[in-house]
Formats: sequence, C-alpha cells, structure tokens
Amino acid sequence: MRVGVVFPQTELGGDPGAIRAYGQRVEELGYRHIVAYDHVVGADPAVHTGWNRAYDVHTTFSEPLVLFGYLAALTRRVELVTGVIILPQRQTVLVAKQAAEVDLLSGGRLRLGVGVGWNAIEFEALGENFTNRGARTDEQIAVLRTLWCEQSVSFDGTYHRITGAGIAPLPVQRPIPIWIGAASAPGFRRAGRTADGWFPLVEPGPELDDAKAVVAEAAVGAGRDPASIGMEGRIIYTGDIDAVARALSAWKEAGASHVSISTMDAGLATVDEHLDVLASIAELSA
Repeated sequence: MRVGVVFPQTELGGDPGAIRAYGQRVEELGYRHIVAYDHVVGADPAVHTGWNRAYDVHTTFSEPLVLFGYLAALTRRVELVTGVIILPQRQTVLVAKQAAEVDLLSGGRLRLGVGVGWNAIEFEALGENFTNRGARTDEQIAVLRTLWCEQSVSFDGTYHRITGAGIAPLPVQRPIPIWIGAASAPGFRRAGRTADGWFPLVEPGPELDDAKAVVAEAAVGAGRDPASIGMEGRIIYTGDIDAVARALSAWKEAGASHVSISTMDAGLATVDEHLDVLASIAELSA
C-alpha cells in the first residue's frame, strides 16, 4: 500500500515558501504522493444565505495543476495527484493540455483524480451546466484519453466536437491515469466502468464493502478485471497517532492500493507543525 499526504492548502496555500518546504520534506520522509483538492471559487455566505458547507469565499485553494507545475520543479520522485479536479466545470481540451504539461514537467508523475462536484455556484461562475455533469464527465474521460494518446484527434460526441486537432507535446504517460472520486452509486459505477482507480469517500466497513461491490459489478459488466482498479483511502489526522496506525491497518485490510494522510483542520498552525506530525506518521508506515 502506497502512503501519501494531502496538501493542507486551506492553511498553507497562500505561502509559496511553505509549499516548497512541504513538497520537498514529504518526499524526503518517503511519502509516495501528494494530493491536492480543487475549488476554483468559493461562495460568499453574506450573499448565499444559509451557506453551511466546509469551504467558502475565504478558504484558500491552490489551483492544482499550477501548483503541480511548481512542485514538479522542486521534487524528483513523489507522485502528484489531483484529489479531485472537478472535471465537468472545466473545458476538457484545456484540462488535457494542462495535465499533459504537468506530466511532462514532472517526468510522468501526474495522476489525475476527477469528480463531478457538488457546488452549483462554481459551475455558474465558470459558465458550465451543473445538471448534466455526470453524463458530460463520461464523455470528458474518453476525450482526455484520446487527446493524450493521439497526435491528431477527430471526435464527434454529445458534448464535444474536435476536428483534426491535437495537443503537443503529448504527455509522458499515454494515457495519464484517471482516478474517480465517488460517494454514491453513480460514481462507483463510473469508476468500475472507466477508471484506473477510485477514491471512495467512505470509511472501511460495511459501507465501503457495498461500494466495492458496485465498482466490481460495473467493472465486470464493462469487461474489466476489478483487481486492476486501484483504490485510495483517506485518513484524517485528529491529534491521535495511534488512531492513524489503526486506520492504516484498516485500509490495508480493506484492499487499498493507496492511502493519503490529511493533517488539515487539526490545529496545526505552521508548515513545520504539519511536517513534524507527518514525520511521526512516516515511522508507522515505513
């Protein structure tokens, strides 16, 4: 099981020096990947009365692919993972171009996690349709893989039309791995049908077992081997190292190929405090 970290961008995202120190140190500690979340804009609670979601207009978010372009030059081995890009609120061809560039600059270290999103306010701000985001995501994945593997692409779908066009340079990985973040049956089925791996937004236990069964059934229906689909768990650090150790064991027993540790919202005020915790946790997973 490959153990990585979640970049605590809601706390450190506005400090380039902290980003550099974090990326280089987690690589030194032996973590295998860095996950970055994605939100382009936040909602203003003063305008959107009753807003009670975790993030708002004041929450700092680095743009993941720009962030990874920076980290690509500062690291050598650690995998760079979007966890997840809200794909249907973005132009597909532009995502393909940006992701290919990050993959090239990092020497083939990008893993593109994607999801359908939940924030209609973001979709409105970006000029995209919130209501058909699931169906568009399926087609977007096909378009991305085609653009990453073929120099000249012609594609005539429901939501995309490309006529004899392509990106250059192509990425190192052809195609770049696509993982899907999922918390409901449609997302689980999408992961089983099309993804290289998935991020289950549930904990080990009966709910995860049910989700895995949905992924496996969809994979078999699409002629795929469920065992070929990776699974990445998420562990939230709350101040208890022993709880992290138990969670690592639970995810390993559940069959996770990857897991990431999040130290956000744990009362850690500086990049050094985040890194000190991660140094202690690294000893558990060594």
